[in-house]
Amino acid sequence: MELAQRIKNARLEAGLSQRQLCGEVITRNMLSLIESGRARPSMDTLQHFSRVLGKPMSYFLEEDAVLSPNQAAMGQAEAAFGAGDYAGALTALEAYRAPDGLFDQTRYLLEALSCECLAEQAIAQGKKAYALALLDRSEAAAEKTLYAPDAARRTILRWQADPATAENAHIPMTQALMLQAEGALLRSDPARAVQLLDAAEEQPPQWQLLRGQAAYALGDHTAAAQYLTAAEGEYPRQVTALLEQCYLQLGDYKRAYEYAKKQN
Repeated sequence: MELAQRIKNARLEAGLSQRQLCGEVITRNMLSLIESGRARPSMDTLQHFSRVLGKPMSYFLEEDAVLSPNQAAMGQAEAAFGAGDYAGALTALEAYRAPDGLFDQTRYLLEALSCECLAEQAIAQGKKAYALALLDRSEAAAEKTLYAPDAARRTILRWQADPATAENAHIPMTQALMLQAEGALLRSDPARAVQLLDAAEEQPPQWQLLRGQAAYALGDHTAAAQYLTAAEGEYPRQVTALLEQCYLQLGDYKRAYEYAKKQN
């Protein structure tokens, strides 16, 4: 069925006049052109039709509809990134052609993150010059997207790749270690997080939170309860559920009940 007929059928099925479907989004004359097949609606207009008529976007789009010439490249890049193949994600992005209002923001975010991850791998392999080049590319991509990742991680990676840049990093050592520990926790490596955190000279509330999360992930519920309690004043929402679980594991059901009530 042609798009024009799909739109008209959905409008009639909903019992709406052309004026009612138009609302304040398009003119009645434009809707007449669309329903007669003499004009095609924009994606914004289709989204309006979808809301008013109660139909999913897929109703208006044919199964093989291509919303962007970059759709295939983005699908491959996202799949590669999700599988941890960061080089493959960058390779897929080579086929991308900008500008593209649908995908540009995500495209540059994927490039920035992929380059960061590859830089981290390069540092571990001793390829520090390559890592710095990747970080330059990551920073350039990050400047082109509203969803730019935190620049602190790039700063720390630069620091690791070239210690001579430490004077310009302006990140205290404890903060740098906590950022790296947070990354280790996100990668499900709590043992590495503990190593990083225990090297810190200071133990602010954020350190206590991260140290408690790492201890909990390692199954050390006694230590986790100690650290999380110390962080509770600054991070009550983050620690309450974990403390309930810690005390359940420790058999202190009274304390567990107290923390369970705090979540309500």
